[in-house]
Formats: sequence, structure tokens, C-alpha cells
Amino acid sequence: ASTEAVAAATSTINTEASSITLQISTMAINPRVNRVIPNIPVNARWAQNAVTVAKGNGKGDALNQLNDPCGLSVDDDQMIVIADCSNHRIAQWKATDTKGHAVAGGHGPGYQLNQLNCPTDVLIDKETDSLIISDQDNQRV
Repeated sequence: ASTEAVAAATSTINTEASSITLQISTMAINPRVNRVIPNIPVNARWAQNAVTVAKGNGKGDALNQLNDPCGLSVDDDQMIVIADCSNHRIAQWKATDTKGHAVAGGHGPGYQLNQLNCPTDVLIDKETDSLIISDQDNQRV
């Protein structure tokens, strides 16, 4: 359903926050980014089957380490891309990898097209086979 149709069928909460969430039975839609967000009850119990994917080798700049990971995306093949802010790169990991590899940035902080300066989020655009990167300190996407 479109955001407008959902808004007509539900009540809207107006706040000064940058995003507004509309409640719909067991899910919510954030019209700002047009994503469905699951409605997880406060008393939900989580299964204890967590797996570390980007291996926990401490903070650092080696390819088996991250330094202030901020945002991530997962594609259909379970490939994870991570905005590795303080390493100024986008790192890509598979669940079975022992280390990731830089798919964007990784040439130190900077403003050149091959550099990032504290990327904070990354999305995978399957239609254009590209990454959409929020490059915070360069004020660019």
C-alpha cells in the first residue's frame, strides 16, 4: 500500500523528529525512507543463536578488523557491506570470510572520488548494481 493510503487508514503522529512512524498491526512504515519496520514487542525474547559475521578481531585498520562500524546492508546472497567510519571505507564481508575487503574508499580520509571521510551508512541498489554511501564528513551521498 502507498504511504498515502496507509496514512488515510491510520492515525499519524506529528513530531519534530526527522522521521514519522505509522503503526499498522504488526508492522510500521517509515515514510521518510519507505522501509517496513517490524513491530517487536518490548517483552520479546530473543533466541540465543547470534553469530559474529565481521569477525571480532578488535578495533583496527586491518582487513579483518573494523573501526567504528556505523551502518550496514545485506544483499540477497548474504553479502554484508559495512560503513567502516574511522577506516574511511566501505568493507564487504561474506558470512564465511575471515576478513573483509574494501569496496569503496580505503585510501585514507579525503575528498577525492576514491576517498571517503567517515562514511556512516551504505545501501545496496540492486537496480543499478551500485552502493549508495552517506559520506558524513564530506557532506555528500
